[in-house]
Amino acid sequence: MSVPHTTGVKICGLTEEAGFDACVEHGADWIGFVFFARSPRFVTPQRAASLAARGPGRAKTVGLFVHPQDEDIARVLEHAPLDILQIYASDARAQGVAHRFGLPVWLSIPVAGREELPTSCPVQRLLIEPRPPKDATRPGGNAHKLDWSLLAGWAPAFPWMLAGGLRPDNVAEAVGVTGVPAVDVSSGVESAPGIKDPALIASFVRNARGVREG
Repeated sequence: MSVPHTTGVKICGLTEEAGFDACVEHGADWIGFVFFARSPRFVTPQRAASLAARGPGRAKTVGLFVHPQDEDIARVLEHAPLDILQIYASDARAQGVAHRFGLPVWLSIPVAGREELPTSCPVQRLLIEPRPPKDATRPGGNAHKLDWSLLAGWAPAFPWMLAGGLRPDNVAEAVGVTGVPAVDVSSGVESAPGIKDPALIASFVRNARGVREG
């Protein structure tokens, strides 16, 4: 008898207590904090540390950085207990960050077509997401959805995660079409930019995992 797999769930862009507590209560695997000032989900290292202290060890904490300098990451780590670093950068830079800080690194890979899907993973995990609109002010968190059919039958040998435009009402379909082992959501579980809705978090986690449970 085959053992059922459970889709991993990351909730990103936490800024307030109710949302963080809902992530912990409903069993999110990873909780993300955004350290990019132009994002409506930006938090200070001190704020991230305060939130993380509400549920230590219940979910892994992920810090999102956009083309960071080493000192940017070091400044955050002085206060916030991050388990994973998620970055927008080149392959070489991502490897350098992993070596410098000794933490798992996830690299965000925006794609527009199947020909852009990576064939190898230079770090611990890749996040596959749609390319941002030309007028976007940030590389992710724009609520744009990738054409999931691009990923049908794509089965890389490395860990990966799907992000972009996911919501409680479409995440089950996304997992079914792509076979992705883990999903990442931010705006899709919000009542306002940066404010998470506990009911949407509960629904997202349940629907994401319902595809593979049973």
